Amino acid sequence: MFEGAMTAMVTPFDKEGKVDEEGLRENVRFQIKKGIHGLVPVGTTGECATLSYEEHNRVIDVVVDAAKGKVPVLAGTGSNSTWEATMLTKHAKEVGTDGALLVVPYYNKPTQAGLYQHYKRIAEEVDLPQVIYNIPSRTGVNMLPETTAKLAKVKNIVGVKEASGDLKQIARIIELAGKEFSVISGDDSLTLEIMKLGGVGIISVTSNLVPDKLVKMVDSFRSGDVQTAKRINDELAPLIKALFIETNPGPVKMAMNWMGMAAGGLRLPLVELEPENQEKLRKVLVDMGLVK
Repeated sequence: MFEGAMTAMVTPFDKEGKVDEEGLRENVRFQIKKGIHGLVPVGTTGECATLSYEEHNRVIDVVVDAAKGKVPVLAGTGSNSTWEATMLTKHAKEVGTDGALLVVPYYNKPTQAGLYQHYKRIAEEVDLPQVIYNIPSRTGVNMLPETTAKLAKVKNIVGVKEASGDLKQIARIIELAGKEFSVISGDDSLTLEIMKLGGVGIISVTSNLVPDKLVKMVDSFRSGDVQTAKRINDELAPLIKALFIETNPGPVKMAMNWMGMAAGGLRLPLVELEPENQEKLRKVLVDMGLVK
């Protein structure tokens, strides 16, 4: 279910800093029109850390309603509190999401045993497909391949979004977890390399801007047209680099605003890009024909 090119959606804000629900719906429609394989609201890119519970749940509600079942919705429901993650995941199930994306608990720095118990508890409490999300650069904890493989045997845990940047680790997960367990790239720059190892797709920041290109790249690779996939990947490389010139989602939101898409500002403590980085980002967008 969770494979191909999926978009890690931004949460657009209006001029007052509130969630722009109509803008969010517009973004969903744009993604579906461009052929995206799935939508992932309220993850890191969706600024989940600075949304209230009510806002978090409402974003999920809006995306599910706007998607109208045309593509799977994998809702971000992770937290460093097992209770809180369970609560958010229960809401996601109630409103009809297809699954939940649960980030490794941050700040607490649990052991591998703690990580296992965290995910096992949520999977037992909520009967909904769940994808675990390993991103040690954000959480301070790396979930080891052996832990991931152990969790792959737990009912409802169907995959992992891997953003460790460690290809050896990702290869080990694929080896240990088996073919029924989906390994999804969480790093736009490594998508093809991860798919070569046996990964099934990408949860992408870049596809907020150019979903059709990510779809074609992934579809080409999966159909055996590696040359086309590599060509698109090479074309996108400067854009991918620029979108991570500062902390995500700062660059992608600025790019979306320039392109006339719904994004708005950032919530503190994130702030607008430094002027020199704005110039670098804009040059890449101009070179690619995305802005004038």
